[in-house]
Amino acid sequence: MGENDHNEAQQTDAQPELEQTQNEATGEATETMQTAPTEDELAKVKDQLLRTIAESENIRRRASRDVENAHKFAVEKLLNDLFPVLDSLEKAVETATQTDGAEAIAEGVALSLKMFVATLEKSGVIQIDPLGEPFDPQHHEAMAMVPNADAEPNSVMEVMQKGYVLNERLVRAAKVIVTKAADQ
Repeated sequence: MGENDHNEAQQTDAQPELEQTQNEATGEATETMQTAPTEDELAKVKDQLLRTIAESENIRRRASRDVENAHKFAVEKLLNDLFPVLDSLEKAVETATQTDGAEAIAEGVALSLKMFVATLEKSGVIQIDPLGEPFDPQHHEAMAMVPNADAEPNSVMEVMQKGYVLNERLVRAAKVIVTKAADQ
């Protein structure tokens, strides 16, 4: 066997191996093509990913807003407990100013009340005292309507109890008496 015969024998033996390797590679490519996702599947996965990202962003924003509101309005229960104290101090000032010889007491209680209200204002609490203003059902609770020819109809004639707002949110509505047009 010469050198040429030996090379031909190697080529003949290598031929089936080469064909087998090519067939395996083609088979793998066919399998890969069959398992590759389609454009519709990719679009669905992309849409689902975008929705998941948007949902997690919404949850993060909502949680942040809830924490912010918790900080802003955490004192609301305490305020509702303090409002009767404010009402009592206002009544004490009113009573002391109408009593002879109690001017010093009225002045002392009025200063304490003023300091109390100023402290609440520093914390974002605003007092609603709508005397003479138009009736606003968003901030006022009408206890009665009284005819009055001297006052503008539908305005606050008397404040029975002041209202309060905490960080632009109504905590207690002002209880008022509203004027109505006098019957003629």
